[in-house]
Amino acid sequence: MNKVLILVNITGLIIGISYGLHGPILPVFAKNVIGATYSELGLIGLTNFVPYMFIPLFVGILLDRVNNGYLLAVGAAINSASIYLLSIAQSVPEIMGFRIMTGVAHAFFWPPCESIISNESSEKNRVKNISMFTMFFVSGFMIGPLLGSVLLGVDITYRILFQIAAFILAAAIITSLLASRKSVKKHHEKFSFSSIKEMKRFPEVIVLLVFCTSSFGIILTIYPAFLNDSGMSASDILLLYFIFGISRVVTLALAGKLARKTSQTLIAGTTAVSIGLAISVVADSIFSFGIALVLMGFGFSIFFPLTLEIILSKTRKGISGKIIGAYETVFGMGWAIGPTIGGPITQSFGNESPYLVFCIIGIGVTLFAINFRKKLEPQRILS
Repeated sequence: MNKVLILVNITGLIIGISYGLHGPILPVFAKNVIGATYSELGLIGLTNFVPYMFIPLFVGILLDRVNNGYLLAVGAAINSASIYLLSIAQSVPEIMGFRIMTGVAHAFFWPPCESIISNESSEKNRVKNISMFTMFFVSGFMIGPLLGSVLLGVDITYRILFQIAAFILAAAIITSLLASRKSVKKHHEKFSFSSIKEMKRFPEVIVLLVFCTSSFGIILTIYPAFLNDSGMSASDILLLYFIFGISRVVTLALAGKLARKTSQTLIAGTTAVSIGLAISVVADSIFSFGIALVLMGFGFSIFFPLTLEIILSKTRKGISGKIIGAYETVFGMGWAIGPTIGGPITQSFGNESPYLVFCIIGIGVTLFAINFRKKLEPQRILS
């Protein structure tokens, strides 16, 4: 593996640790310390993800014009500041404002990393390298909750936890700048929004992405508070997200092999998410919640490298940066939809209701994927 890919993977690991350290605790902090309702938790999630519906399009254009490492460093700096500011938040609107910053920062993290990896990879090893990067990020997201559980065990407060997460993430600025010195030079493409039109060629992929990211958005923004109300302590929640991380890491380690049967694997992924959501409705112990998160960890992790490969394999390399930006915009749409729907549904119909609703939707999406499985295959490279 070349030095650029190593630096990008290290950057992903650092950011993953920071996200895992503070992410699962934020909804619990907002609910128990700030006094947020489930509807407000949904709004907090919405403000986090709304920027990701738009900013990646502009970042995607920059990816084909500016050194991607510089963009990555900008994202790390904004992200670190936004997490630190959570430690001084005193109200729901303040948290929402700081999460808007996080959403903007995330748009300067994921697309540049994908673009760097795509440019440093051949078409034959692109899935493997993207999966490897995602595995590093998810490994960090797995280590973070475990570290958080230890810190909370020695009476570290939620606010200090956020500050520690911010300082950890700041280290990614250094690795980003180092990557910028070694990454390939970019060619300059004409400014346009052609990537949006390009994404219209993949309606089947978009349907799967919106379902998976919507469900994932709920698991990231509302599920921790749901676990807390179901009798799980803060340490239990962090342990469960550690288990969630293990499932994701194992899945991504196998992504190269699973990519050989892309459509079947994606169908299995939506099925696993649906079953995990169904188990969540009736779960009453850390063991049963753990099973649900293991299943969802598989589904959420496998769809990312495989769907991106479907799109990149059918797109000319000259606009790969912009198509990545458009692809990530679809992510933002899903992540915004999940909390927007999940919060009010929980507030109106009970804690288990959003997981039941999305389970039913997931069954429909799985049937849709089965029907259009031929469209869910990448353009194979003949050896």
